[in-house]
Amino acid sequence: MLNHYGKTASFTTKIGLCLNMRSLPWYVQANPNTFFPRCYGLCTETEKQEFLDDFRRTVAASILKWVVHHQNYCSKVKGKSKKEEAKNSDPSPKKDPENPDLKLPSLSGQVVDTACKVCQAYLGQLEHEDIDVSEASTEALSEEEWNDLTQQYYLLVHGNASITDSKNYFAQCQALLSKISSVNPQTEIDGIRNIWIIKPAAKSRGRDIVCMDRVENILNLVATDNQTTKDNKWVVQKYIETPMLIYDTKFDIRQWFLVTDWNPLTIWFYKESYLRFSTQRFSLDKLDSAIHLCNNSIQRRLKNDKERSPLLPCHNMWTSTRFQEYLQKRGRGGTWGSIIYPSMKRAVTNAMRVAQDHVEARKNSFELYGADFILGRDFKPWLIEINSSPTMHPSTPVTAQLCAQVQEDTIKVVVDRKLDRNCDIGNFELLWRQPAVELPPFNGSDLCVEGISVKKAKKQMPPIANVGLSESLLDAPPKVRSARALMETAIRPSRTTVRQDWKREEAKVLSTTWSMPVMDAEVRGRTKPIYAFEVNDYQHVDNKSHKSSYTRVQSSKVPGVNLVSAQHPALLAQTMKTTQMTSPPPPTVPGNHREASPFCPIVFEELWLHPNSQRRPSSCILQNRAQGWIRGIP
Repeated sequence: MLNHYGKTASFTTKIGLCLNMRSLPWYVQANPNTFFPRCYGLCTETEKQEFLDDFRRTVAASILKWVVHHQNYCSKVKGKSKKEEAKNSDPSPKKDPENPDLKLPSLSGQVVDTACKVCQAYLGQLEHEDIDVSEASTEALSEEEWNDLTQQYYLLVHGNASITDSKNYFAQCQALLSKISSVNPQTEIDGIRNIWIIKPAAKSRGRDIVCMDRVENILNLVATDNQTTKDNKWVVQKYIETPMLIYDTKFDIRQWFLVTDWNPLTIWFYKESYLRFSTQRFSLDKLDSAIHLCNNSIQRRLKNDKERSPLLPCHNMWTSTRFQEYLQKRGRGGTWGSIIYPSMKRAVTNAMRVAQDHVEARKNSFELYGADFILGRDFKPWLIEINSSPTMHPSTPVTAQLCAQVQEDTIKVVVDRKLDRNCDIGNFELLWRQPAVELPPFNGSDLCVEGISVKKAKKQMPPIANVGLSESLLDAPPKVRSARALMETAIRPSRTTVRQDWKREEAKVLSTTWSMPVMDAEVRGRTKPIYAFEVNDYQHVDNKSHKSSYTRVQSSKVPGVNLVSAQHPALLAQTMKTTQMTSPPPPTVPGNHREASPFCPIVFEELWLHPNSQRRPSSCILQNRAQGWIRGIP
């Protein structure tokens, strides 16, 4: 048993998980934006442009959120003080909600109008209203307008600016945000500050991860990196600005799951997990990794902030059981079993089903993975990444207990359960097992071309120059195929004369050869000598044998004779000379002919002689398996 699978980069690397989650709707009826923060690989210009468009849309939505949040805060202040009510009704420049006595720079209401215009166009794209609209007719912002809107947004969020008469836009902004929230499940986690987290595509343990909230800084970071290795490719992911906090401190959840087979996909989910806290109090004013990254490899090098709650453990870890007790004390004890735990199971299942086609499905193997989740304010878990070979180092009392326990339970599932299906499997539970899937023999598109092959025309044989041929042979029509027709053309003066002497000559035809019949001296004298194949071997064929029997005759090769040249219609058999005298007496066939027919077969490379009792004994069918040019020979 091997505790590792090959080709798991499709979900164990940040760039692999980023790209594969986009294919989720092709495998599962689920929206990845409901559990995985949107992510872009900054390796290509196309991805960079998509990220830039997303950042700008988030800028517009953040302006609308600022208007709504500002008015809600002012409404609370009005209920407390009439003096504050008078100040908020004044159309003069607004003040910082956190510092009401500080006067802030003001922005015109045109900023809100432009942001509403962008959000309206975004909703139209989501509802496919832009399908029949040409690009020229759409009122998209120019680069100059985008840059101006972005700079005003920076002043509003980072420069503590205010918008004049923002209360006049409250209803419009609230309606647009409600529509956007209905189609974009990540509207809540986007926040107002538009923070993105930039990660190396294939590094782990929080190395080189930074948080940024200005688009020009993000693009400059990627542009200055000229290396093209996979470790230096960057991934940018939307940062969750509204996480659930415990005593004003951010945390994440490390959840284990075990894969024991990829075909069929078999996933085991561990019932116990643990929380990892940051050493610093949570704040969006500082983008320090010590505040926003909860990796133990980073936090263990830092000291706990003195301002952090003393109710948090000094080793910065909780078990999931301790977390459930915390929720129970606050009246939300049911959220773990109804929202958090089931949602984590669905996220893991969806991620594994997408990656199934990319992983090497090796038998007798298993692997334990660690998934990291962050909870939103609504207790909804968001999948951040999946780690291969999660650490089992007992760095804290929590990991010392759980890591040893999960390793022991893994052996129970992998080893003990093979012998006993009902054995104890510890805290593991079967999460997913699908029917066996027959994988294709190769990856990629299965393309084929169907059609009818074009047969190449037969090449005519060149004439034989070293054989003397009569003029009548050279004039023979090319369509003459039968041996009788060839012989009649070359030997006899005309077909009429041949027909008259048919029976007399037929009796002298060799029963199993293609040689010419024995002719009289006067006939031979009128023709030029024609070369024939020299007979080296022959075999008796008894005409009394069964008509379906075949006699296979093998002959030695005759030197100097080209058998292929026999296809040429001008090459004919010559008069039997010494062969007829030296051959044994031919068999006598009673009842069919007046005289016996000589038997002296002429054989090519490999022939089959078929005696046919339905015809005259002097006739036979000569079949050549190697050459298909003979159909029937008398």
